[in-house]
Amino acid sequence: MSTTTENTSPQPSPPAAAPGNTSVGGKGIQVTPKAIARIRSAMSKEKISPEQGGLRLGVQGGGCSGLTYSVRFDGQARERDRVYDFDGVRVFVDPKSFIYLHGMVLDYEESLMQQGFVFRNPNATKSCGCGTSFSG
Repeated sequence: MSTTTENTSPQPSPPAAAPGNTSVGGKGIQVTPKAIARIRSAMSKEKISPEQGGLRLGVQGGGCSGLTYSVRFDGQARERDRVYDFDGVRVFVDPKSFIYLHGMVLDYEESLMQQGFVFRNPNATKSCGCGTSFSG
């Protein structure tokens, strides 16, 4: 299996560090510039190296609609992860979560009422009011 990285920026990207990562054809995952800036800032505060670590997006059972989004930092990609590079910020997605997340856009919004990541997921057939759980 070859090691490649899906690159969403105009600059070429080196292959991902973890063996077994697969490139993603067609719909992948997108991250807006606001979300990239917020991820980069948080990684710096947490002392996560952008060369090795990244943001892990996933899906797990639970929540009021059946599935919840999982967002956390990870020190490195796993063997079967899909690895995306957004202007030097890496995002890791495991194969099972990718089924629910392909085509999704991760954004970051700040308003007077709330601030945080927003998931725009075309695979979600129903979502709850808090925006962190959905059904697919």
